[in-house]
Amino acid sequence: MDTSQNATGGSGGNGVLVPQANDTAGATMVDEPKQNLNEVINSIQKTLGLIHQLYLTVSSFNDASQLPLLQRLNALVIELDNMAKLSEKCNIQVPMEVFNLIDDGKNPDEFTRDVINSSIAKNQITKGKTDTFKSLRKHLLEELEQTFPDEVESYREIRAASAAETKRLAQAQSILQNGDVKVKPEP
Repeated sequence: MDTSQNATGGSGGNGVLVPQANDTAGATMVDEPKQNLNEVINSIQKTLGLIHQLYLTVSSFNDASQLPLLQRLNALVIELDNMAKLSEKCNIQVPMEVFNLIDDGKNPDEFTRDVINSSIAKNQITKGKTDTFKSLRKHLLEELEQTFPDEVESYREIRAASAAETKRLAQAQSILQNGDVKVKPEP
């Protein structure tokens, strides 16, 4: 086993690569929250590498491997401290259901799949309600037109004028119909 390894990265005791600290030269292109997350991910990977090295050292422990064992334990403690400091910069909220799934030995992707399926089901219910209201509106307009044709014609003219005014205001304010704002590209 290679006893000259330190905690700064490089190759592990049996050829396992331990990730080194992230090069932040290109980090100016990445926004700060994403950079913070990448630093935490790199720290987690480095910690996993250190734990693997520690496992290899402990599994083949003898008197000569006591110093490397202590060095790797110290490196692990330092990296765990570094990870805790880096994680304070990240604001990521993980639902408790994900932790419960992991504790149960299940894949956290199941949570994502369940959330998506639930969203699809709710979307279908909402779409059904919307379609029902559209059908009711159409039916009511047909019935009203038979009974009050002049009033329905006035209503349609008012609706058309209102829709045209809303569209004109939206175009004037560069707002899309879905509520987003158009961003004009700079020349």
